[in-house]
Amino acid sequence: MSTLDLVVLFGTLGLIVGYGVYKTLGTKDIDGYLRGGSSMKWGTIGLSVMATQASAITFISTPGQGYESGMAFVQNYFGLPIALIIVAFVFIPIYYKLKVYTAYEYLESRFDKKTRLLGAFLFLVQRGLAAGITIYAPAIILSTILGWSLSWTILLVGILVIIYTVSGGTKAVSLTQKHQMTVILIGMAIAFGYIVHYLSDFVTFPEALHIAGSLDKLNAVDFSLDFEKRYTVWSGILGGLFLALSYFGTDQSQVQRYLGGKNTIESRMGLMFNAVMKVPMQFFILLTGALLYVFYIFYQPPVHFNQQSLNKVEQQVGSENIDLITEDHNYWIGKRKASAMVYKDALLSGSKEEQKEAQELLQFTAEQVNSSRAEMKNLIASTDDTIKLKDSDYVFLTFILNYLPQGIIGLLIAVIFSAAMSSTSGELNALASTSVIDFYKNLINQNGTEKQYMLVSKLLTAAWGVLAICFAFMAHQSENLIEMVNILGSLFYGNILGIFLVAFFFKYVQGTAVFWGAILSQSLVIALYNFTEIGYLWFNVIGCVGVIVIGLLIQLVKPKA
Repeated sequence: MSTLDLVVLFGTLGLIVGYGVYKTLGTKDIDGYLRGGSSMKWGTIGLSVMATQASAITFISTPGQGYESGMAFVQNYFGLPIALIIVAFVFIPIYYKLKVYTAYEYLESRFDKKTRLLGAFLFLVQRGLAAGITIYAPAIILSTILGWSLSWTILLVGILVIIYTVSGGTKAVSLTQKHQMTVILIGMAIAFGYIVHYLSDFVTFPEALHIAGSLDKLNAVDFSLDFEKRYTVWSGILGGLFLALSYFGTDQSQVQRYLGGKNTIESRMGLMFNAVMKVPMQFFILLTGALLYVFYIFYQPPVHFNQQSLNKVEQQVGSENIDLITEDHNYWIGKRKASAMVYKDALLSGSKEEQKEAQELLQFTAEQVNSSRAEMKNLIASTDDTIKLKDSDYVFLTFILNYLPQGIIGLLIAVIFSAAMSSTSGELNALASTSVIDFYKNLINQNGTEKQYMLVSKLLTAAWGVLAICFAFMAHQSENLIEMVNILGSLFYGNILGIFLVAFFFKYVQGTAVFWGAILSQSLVIALYNFTEIGYLWFNVIGCVGVIVIGLLIQLVKPKA
């Protein structure tokens, strides 16, 4: 990175952090610290909710997902708008009526203390681990691409987040997230514009879409009933609905965002903003990845996007095998580019038969390129099985560093850091509020002073920040990062949602029944994850339905108190 890029990077981060600290210096009470003084308007709420969900993983990994697998991942969000409408008109009025700080306070008033603590505990486990991933994911990639120390990169993100989250609480998080999200959207739009600009030397935008479509990169809808497929319309609408319903309705990192609204109207409008914007945003990011695939048809791509992996292999076995695979890869890259130009010409003036033949040739050459990439991954695996094979998370960053002008590179790297900071700050704030309200105040010090609660809140925010950094150091990547976060959430969210749905709609069921229903259902989900190939989105449905059904059955055989 150039000096200009470093100035833009640290200047952007410094301004955002400084602004958040400055605007919240007057936060003196627990209500202001944990709920933002109930003063935020819908625009701040909407961008804050979006920023909490859209971590750095979204802007690093999702373009890579689109590059490698196409647009199918967007189906993951098909149930989200429906879920947000339900949350807005069912969950929000209940939370506001009870004037709760956390979603889990409601569970004690409806059931009992042990059910409240179980719901809060499941949240702390899932979100605590996720906070580590949201720091680790961008840190390991940025450290690899930029040549920075992984340890220092993790610490940089973690410490910046801790500073402004501890200083101002919920309001600081929401205010900084609003500006972080603005920077993120501008940065993504700039990157997209440059991709289209570079492609214009070879193809028009519609022609680029035709090429992407001919290579199955634009297949955003799959009506398959195969339960082992991760992304289908049905898993997106049903599994995605349950995932989003639990995330936005019961996950404290999101509940805390909209509980800071001036009133229910502002909170609802903030969620409706997300209902309208979230799916188009994810579609846009995946489309960026699909167009990156077309971009690398016309511009030379590496045989493996994680150069550090290739360097390790070269150190261990030499460069001869790498050079042979790279030579074969480059040969087919040239053939793929030529066949893409033939396909473009056929689209303009060829018959349907000529277009079909040109498309088949393009698909064949693309398969050969994929084969050479797979051969390189096999070489890496046979050399050192500790090296991560999947390189799709490095695709977007490779484009940023190699093809964007100075200054813009710094802005895009700032986008990734901002996304990491915004998501992690929301998580730390929620982890601290749940720890203080549901455990410390509930079990240890019920009659404490405002000063005591404020002090403990800040200490616990810092403590969770340190734990998140520790989790980041211990994390191991096994899949595409955006999938890893969703898998982790899907293992727990269904059960938490099930507890809340029983609370809302099954008044006959009491605390002990739903408590054991949640324990057994959680055990079932973990067993299915470990011993079956069921698509992970379905675990949200299984977990939720499991809590309801098992809870109802236990209540039927247990005398009502």
